[in-house]
Amino acid sequence: MSSFKGSKVQKVMVQPINLIFRYLQNRSRVQVWLYENTHLRIEGHIVGFDEYMNLVLDEAEEYNIKKQSRRTLGRIMLKGDNITLIQNVQAN
Repeated sequence: MSSFKGSKVQKVMVQPINLIFRYLQNRSRVQVWLYENTHLRIEGHIVGFDEYMNLVLDEAEEYNIKKQSRRTLGRIMLKGDNITLIQNVQAN
């Protein structure tokens, strides 16, 4: 007989700040969607952030969806007000 029969699995809520911290720790490459600038995305490695979700990105690139072009930016600071979404970018 299984002792887990009828028991519920509890899901743990992940705070957004914890996910950003995990991206920073793992040095994951992330893609940031911009607010009110839907044809541009910023990709880079998070090297710092604060409580306002301002991000410091290293090796940042601007990706223009309409033109299918990339522009190297280097190290940048992106204000949290401009961020709509942050997602991990899978290596090709």
